Amino acid sequence: MIDHKANYKRILIKYIPEQSVELMADWILHFNFNLKITENRASKLGDYRAPQRNSRHLITINHNLNKYSFLITLVHEIAHLTTFEKYKLTHKRVLPHGSEWKNEYKKLMRYFMSSSIFPDNVMQALNAYMANPAASSCSDENLLRVLRTYDIKNNKLLHVEEIPQGATFVYGKNNHFVKHEKIRKRYRCIEIKSKREYYFSPLAEVSLPAEQN
Repeated sequence: MIDHKANYKRILIKYIPEQSVELMADWILHFNFNLKITENRASKLGDYRAPQRNSRHLITINHNLNKYSFLITLVHEIAHLTTFEKYKLTHKRVLPHGSEWKNEYKKLMRYFMSSSIFPDNVMQALNAYMANPAASSCSDENLLRVLRTYDIKNNKLLHVEEIPQGATFVYGKNNHFVKHEKIRKRYRCIEIKSKREYYFSPLAEVSLPAEQN
């Protein structure tokens, strides 16, 4: 007989803090979802897909997240699952990151809000973020700065805030942008090819064009 929980634990230990593995393995069984570890996606850290026909819930998480970011993102996506299950038979319109999801996310994260799982600086930033969680932990600059300190440094990547104003940088699938002024919390940038405006977080990871490396 296959021990599914043991298999899940062997996989999870590679991606999340050890003290969170037991409960998360139980949750995969309890909530009956497939967890897929994906390549890095510039546009998102994780994703949730509701069951289609005879399929199971599907949660995908970027493989390159540090263990604290991975756990926070995984619980974020599980909150989408539990929100879907809770409201799927009602006629209430539930926004993707509305109050219903926020309540589910807060409830689920409480199981992991421990100094045995997160370092003190992550706990402090996470407590502030969980007061009003947003669509992504990346939207909270303070939490993102703390989490980034646990990333494996890629010397080819820079943060947008490190790029000089007026300079060109590359983001996504070789899309080239020119950095302009900071407006409130984000930098206005122009994609060279389309001339469209985009607003980047100061901590968005980008690279320099090949000719500048």
